[in-house]
Amino acid sequence: MIEIITNVNNAINGVVWGWPALILLGCTGIIMTVMTGFFQISHWGHWWHNTLGAIFRDKHVTTHTGDRQISQFQSLCTALAATVGTGNIVGVAGAIATGGPGAVFWMWIIAFFGMMTNYSENVLGILYRRKDTHGEWHGGAMYYLRDGLGAKKGCKKIGAILAVLFSIFCLLASFGIGNMSQVNSMVSNVNNAFGIPKLAVGIFLVIAVGVVVIGGLKRVAMVTEKLVPFMVVLYFVGAIIIVCMHIAEVPAIFTAIFKGAFSIKAVAGGGFGAGIALAMKMGFKRGVFSNEAGLGSSVMVHSSSNVKEPVRQGMWGIFEVFADTIIVCTLTALALLGSGAIDLTTGEANATILDSIGGSSNLMSYSFGQAFGPIGSAFIAIAILLFAYSTVLGWSHYGTTACRYLFGERGIWPYRVFFVLLVLGGSVMEAQLAWDISDTFNGMMMIPNLIGVLILSPQVAKCSKNYVDRIIHKKEDVEPMLSIFPDIQEMQAAALKADPSEDDQ
Repeated sequence: MIEIITNVNNAINGVVWGWPALILLGCTGIIMTVMTGFFQISHWGHWWHNTLGAIFRDKHVTTHTGDRQISQFQSLCTALAATVGTGNIVGVAGAIATGGPGAVFWMWIIAFFGMMTNYSENVLGILYRRKDTHGEWHGGAMYYLRDGLGAKKGCKKIGAILAVLFSIFCLLASFGIGNMSQVNSMVSNVNNAFGIPKLAVGIFLVIAVGVVVIGGLKRVAMVTEKLVPFMVVLYFVGAIIIVCMHIAEVPAIFTAIFKGAFSIKAVAGGGFGAGIALAMKMGFKRGVFSNEAGLGSSVMVHSSSNVKEPVRQGMWGIFEVFADTIIVCTLTALALLGSGAIDLTTGEANATILDSIGGSSNLMSYSFGQAFGPIGSAFIAIAILLFAYSTVLGWSHYGTTACRYLFGERGIWPYRVFFVLLVLGGSVMEAQLAWDISDTFNGMMMIPNLIGVLILSPQVAKCSKNYVDRIIHKKEDVEPMLSIFPDIQEMQAAALKADPSEDDQ
């Protein structure tokens, strides 16, 4: 059975992660970057001021609400909980072990343009979101596919079909990237560091995940807003210490990254030039696995925020990708490449080291162990445990949103119960198969979402110009663009007028 699943998955994976799909991913980011006037650069100071800077000075960003809405900071932490996971540790290590140091460069490239893909998803998510009878906002790619793409002439059916397909793929992805691969990495590293049986770790995780997931988005957000800042800072400090210990090697590391990105050497199964293709493909795949820009996933939690301005939530999407890939993944790469596990001259992993530690999934454990001894390996095991645990919590909401779209409220409880039980399955699954399945589901989500983003790109550009004219250039005769639905537009505009402080940041 495992062999059949592997063969079927490999066949599908070769299609959804073939060059056409990767080109679609990259081109979407480039197009959105151009259409928004290189917003991530041209308004660099503004989005920093209104994301990380706003956390420390603006009550609108962090204040909890009594209803089912969540704060902007909670939406960021829940989104980061889903993105800052094992992809930042195990995924980066696997990309470097397979594609060489050059894979890191292509992670940076896909992240730079992915900032604007993620931004666009969030803007569309807010523009097309709806509020249910309980006062909770619901949005995501399925909504802007149905109500945005579906509103185009002759596209009603295709919009509805793509919305359903996206929801199905998201549901499946929540079991892969959001559950099995994360849990598998957790139990493997805990077992490797502490010798605790995998099944025992799996049972503990079933309980730990269950008590939060069953409580819904509010409980998930309350946990992640405390867990995410703690785990990111903790890992950041540990990685910085290792980089400082190998500071003399940093120039050689960056040289290896840039040389590896454009290596024309031959690799197994390909001729000369295959090295570039492999580094690029691994960088793109693991970059997307890490920051999820283009998947249409994090928009589902960003759409639940109490924000009124679509662009303001879009800026959180830019920050999310920057923090996840440019900061956390880069620190992981520097710490790993300075450990000696990768030959900086050839770009190849040390086979002896890989065999001794049980594969690339434990490379960061080796790196931290080299720097701090047994404490380092234990530290990474705990870091992966926290990262992966938070990812599971974040993705439980994505799967819930997709389930609600497909089956209504009646499908939510069965989904959550099954999601929690699947944690046990992920703890005993073969590691490589878990990652391969996750890659496949990611790609299947990505394609309908990117189609929606591209077709609705004029809406993103129009909304962005509206915000820049009104907020940055202070043009008083410009009416805010807050929703494509007249009733919601009117409601949000009235709320913004009554409390204009969100526009005064």
